[in-house]
Amino acid sequence: MGEEVKDLESVKELISILETLPSVGKKSAARIAYEIAKDKVKGLRILDAIENVVSNVRECSKCGSLSEYEVCSICDSNRDKVVAVVENSKDIGIIEESGSFGGYYFVFDDNVEKLREFILDKDIKEVIFAFSPSVENEIKMQKIKEELELDVKYYSIAKGVPMGVSLENVDVSSINFAFLGKILLD
Repeated sequence: MGEEVKDLESVKELISILETLPSVGKKSAARIAYEIAKDKVKGLRILDAIENVVSNVRECSKCGSLSEYEVCSICDSNRDKVVAVVENSKDIGIIEESGSFGGYYFVFDDNVEKLREFILDKDIKEVIFAFSPSVENEIKMQKIKEELELDVKYYSIAKGVPMGVSLENVDVSSINFAFLGKILLD
């Protein structure tokens, strides 16, 4: 049998690092790595963009969202007195893109006291828990509400059947939530 090929060790290392990213499998990682190795200009542009993100992006000191500043532009603006409590910064981008929410955000990191301070500082009147539907998150929302001990209204985002999906492709608990959260039609 032949000796182990020691060529392209840097490409192999890049593949193994890319595989650690969410939603990137071995085949995708290999395609990306070989594209970067082949197209040096593209590779240097990616390197520069990664360096900028690593050097400049941090968590907002108030809400925990990602920002290039100590305080993000959302916290630094005047918005509705409502806060959407989310699981991660990526959720903020998705909600903002939808255009369906005009309040503040808070990335919950198990620090109820920090959330309480945020609510009081922004004079928040409503808290909307925008967590992924699960039994664990239902329990978590109740626990946070009890620990906050604030006189504000608490909501969770609606759950149920997504548009364009037939009932046969929806799990039983989502159908249950859909019926419990039914909307009155005029």
